[in-house]
Amino acid sequence: KGQVMTVRFDRVVIAVPELGAAVEQYQQLFAVAPFISESPQGQPTARWGLRNTVIEIVQGAVAQPCVQGVILASLESEALEEAVPNGMGLDVRICGGHSTADFRQRRTEAQCTDLSVDHVVLRTSDAPACIKLFADDLGVRLALDKTVPEWGGRMLFFRAGKLTLEVIESDKGGSDDNAFWGLAYQCANLASRVSDLSG
Repeated sequence: KGQVMTVRFDRVVIAVPELGAAVEQYQQLFAVAPFISESPQGQPTARWGLRNTVIEIVQGAVAQPCVQGVILASLESEALEEAVPNGMGLDVRICGGHSTADFRQRRTEAQCTDLSVDHVVLRTSDAPACIKLFADDLGVRLALDKTVPEWGGRMLFFRAGKLTLEVIESDKGGSDDNAFWGLAYQCANLASRVSDLSG
């Protein structure tokens, strides 16, 4: 077995039907304006730096906002960004982390220092394939693997760089039920954040 990579969650990519409207909404949540540029794929992109990762919003052919995928950074990777092949059809990419490091250093105005991503949720019909992809191939630590009978499924928790990927396997789904489902944010002062958003 080869050397296991050391990885962290570099960016979480969210696809939206209309970038301008999404930027207005997310700017309320993050309380700072994003840095707008083009992705390596040539898409207009809005980025915010959070404590433990970067939120990257791209306009896509989607009916409603959704988590499109995750990008992992590894010290062992020199790639600007490359897809990680997997049989589940998930958008998982790996990079060297240089673009994000440059963004954090040069775009201090787009950093939201009091918010982080607590966890990203992935729904799957194939937990073993997720273990192979994230733990075996990419080196993300599998912190917990448990079966939850009352939910009728299995839960996996992968942990890297103070962010958790929560995988929920249901035996009720079909073979095409592999998709990122959502994410949860963590803030330093919840009451203050709610007051700011509702004010």
